[in-house]
Amino acid sequence: MKTKTSWWTASGVAVLVLAVAIVALAQPRTPTRFGGVINDYTPISGGTTAYEVRGPWNLNLNPESNTADFSAALTMELSVLGQSTANVSAASLTQHTHHITMKDAAVSFQTVDTTDCPAFKPPTSGSVVVVTGNASITANGNVITPFDPSGGTSPLTVCVSGGPNVPYANVTLQFGTPASTHFGSQAIHGVVRHASLDGHH
Repeated sequence: MKTKTSWWTASGVAVLVLAVAIVALAQPRTPTRFGGVINDYTPISGGTTAYEVRGPWNLNLNPESNTADFSAALTMELSVLGQSTANVSAASLTQHTHHITMKDAAVSFQTVDTTDCPAFKPPTSGSVVVVTGNASITANGNVITPFDPSGGTSPLTVCVSGGPNVPYANVTLQFGTPASTHFGSQAIHGVVRHASLDGHH
């Protein structure tokens, strides 16, 4: 009898472990690798037009340390919207580049009811990946920039969100001072092109 009871106990534990494993496998895992394109405009300030902001970005999550590394390579130039025909030239558009890097930034997962990230219309839903830290920003390859002559860093919040059909579709960048004097304090928008586990697209 004792042997039979032990067998049933062992069988019950095995079934329970198997059930827990199946539930764990059924739950979707958060991707650890994200990438896409930034595509937006800065606010108009002190001129007749806004800057266009374009370029690829990548975000790698480190689940063991709950940190993340972010990078973006952006081009900026004054939009031709609002420019006269005579002013649309390479010199007047003030083309320049920015390389943005953020290492070991803090990661949190929040609902869409967070003040850390902008609202969308139609609204996003589900969990939002929020990454906050201090970003190093170059201008034409130099960390000494017009908005930060000290060559320091600026606070940056990256939000990745989506909807029921594409869980991770949108990305936003929001800078603090001193970078916000150049990029604006509003969210800069982009699209998620891939979200994957361990770098597999």
